Order: sequence, then structure tokens, then C-alpha cells
Amino acid sequence: MLNPFIKNRQYLITYLLVWVVVAIIQTAVLNYYQDMDLMVSMVDAAVFNFILAIIGFGLWYILRFNIKEQLSSFDLVINHFIVGIVTIAFWMGSGYYLMLMIESADKEYLDFLKLSLPWRAIIGTFFYLIFVLIYYMILYYEDLQQKLKVESELNSLVREAELNALKSQINPHFLFNSLNSISSLTMTDPEKAQEMVIKLSDFMRYSLSHDRNETTSLRRELENTERYLDIEKVRFGKRLKYVCNIPEGCLNLQIPNMILQPLLENAIKHGVHNSTEEVLIELDCQISDEFAELHITNDFDPEATRPKGEGIGLKNIRNRLQLLYHRSDLFEVKMGKIEFEVILRIPKNTAP
Repeated sequence: MLNPFIKNRQYLITYLLVWVVVAIIQTAVLNYYQDMDLMVSMVDAAVFNFILAIIGFGLWYILRFNIKEQLSSFDLVINHFIVGIVTIAFWMGSGYYLMLMIESADKEYLDFLKLSLPWRAIIGTFFYLIFVLIYYMILYYEDLQQKLKVESELNSLVREAELNALKSQINPHFLFNSLNSISSLTMTDPEKAQEMVIKLSDFMRYSLSHDRNETTSLRRELENTERYLDIEKVRFGKRLKYVCNIPEGCLNLQIPNMILQPLLENAIKHGVHNSTEEVLIELDCQISDEFAELHITNDFDPEATRPKGEGIGLKNIRNRLQLLYHRSDLFEVKMGKIEFEVILRIPKNTAP
């Protein structure tokens, strides 16, 4: 893994500027408090800080090795202790001999150089600890970002899989009923059967073409529900009456695709299916500041025996909205004495 100062230009510039500032401070301290010649002070600061900067740069790879090996806490402390001693010894030794060669004629400085070794060791220990702390913070941050990225990708995959699972329940159920209706028509009205095959084909094409696109306009969704209802009217005839009260301002609303068909299917199954009289299914749209509300209302006979199961399942619609918008208040069911209403709320300012 590359050193963060190589990967990030801003980190590298900051790292170099810090060492320049440290070298300037050391030069000022040596020149003012130790009454050392300015040029000698600058050389001392440049040599020792340059070596320490190079060593600090390389410490990253040692830390990464320790973490990669997953050492125990005791072994980690021992490793840091040994690395710290070797690092400080190498820094002091290389700096000491370099300055001996550079300032070999300056006896006063050489005496100072020997006397300064203890406090240089303390400074070296301090900088080593600072390096370790900063690098561990960077490692923790990068590992956290990587985990968040992986978690986000996994959540996205799970979310996509769940949505596909919910949507995949729509097609087979409706397909079986439609084929049964068309099968009956082939004997009584072949031309009507051919028309229904075309409508079913268009309906399925619409459904499949939106597998990877989670939203569509309400206008297009209504066109598709019309195909669905035309097919269902073959089964139920005059018992099925559909009224659509959608104002022009709602037609461009973006909604989850294939969200209306299962709701209409539920209304038909629990309203029209057991009735011998005409059943009205009504679709309305209302716009508020936060939501666009779709109301699907159907009559039902409270004394009639309801079919087993829930058809496509209102629960699936609720789950799908939860997955898309991360809210649990977007789906509501109201049951009156002879009327059943489903309210679908689509957030206006939130894209799934």
C-alpha cells in the first residue's frame, strides 16, 4: 500500500512544509539561545531534520507490516520499542557523522554536537511517537472509508436484489391469469384474443424494459395500467369499471415503475372477483407540498368470501417503497364498510 504522502499531493505538501517550519525553528533556537553561527545553525537543522523526514516517510511501511501481520498487543509494543530504538539510533548516528564531516574544523560546534546527543534522543523519541500517532490515525481513517465503501456497495447489491425479488413476483402471477383469459378468447373471439396477445406483449415489454430503471413518469405508468385493465376486462366484463381522475399536473410525476399494476390487481381480486355487480375502481392524484398522493379506491362486498392470499401482496409494495425512499410512511391502507382505499405517497424532492 502506497504511503499516504505519495497518494495525496496535499498531504505531501503539508508534510514538507511542516519540516521546513521545524528546521526554521531549530535554526532560530540554535542561533539565538546557543549563540551559534547562523550558517552552522542552518546546516545542523537541515541535516538532522532532512534525515528525520526521510526516516519518518519510511516508517509508514513498517506500521503497515505490523498491522498486516495482526500481531498481539504485547508483540506490537515490543516491535514499536525496537523500531523506535533503531530509528532514533540511526537518525542520531547518521546526523552526527555527517555533521562531523561537514563541520570538522569547528571545534566549538563539535563539542556542542556531543553534548546535544541526549536532548536530540528525547526529540527523536517525541517525533517517532508523533509519526506513529499520525500514521495510525491515517490508517484508521482509510480503513473506515474502505469499510464504508464496501458496506455501501453491499447494501446497494442487497437493495437491488430485494427490489428485483419483489418486482419478479408481479410478472408470473399476472401472466398466468392473462394466458387463461386469452385461452378462453381463442375459442369465442379469435380476433379479440389476438388483440389481447398484443396488449399482453406490450405490457410485458414495458415491465422487462424497466428492470434496471427504478422510476418512470406517471403518464407512462398509466398507459401500461390501461393495457393491464383491458386484459382484465376480458375476464370480468361489465363488472369492472375503472375511472381515472388524474390532473395534467400529475402526469409528469416520477414514480416507481410497475407500482400501480399490483395495486389495481389487488383491487380487482378483492373487489371485482367476488362480486356479481359492477365494481368501481377509482384512481386519483393529489399534490401537496411534500408528496404527490395517489389514491386507489374500490368497492367490495363485506359479506363475500375473500380469495385466499394477498395476490401480489400489499406488503410487497410497502417494502419496495421502504427500500427506494428509506421511509415507512409512504403507504397507507384504509378499509371502510364497503370501500377499500390504498394511499401511495411519492416524495416530491427525493429521488430513489
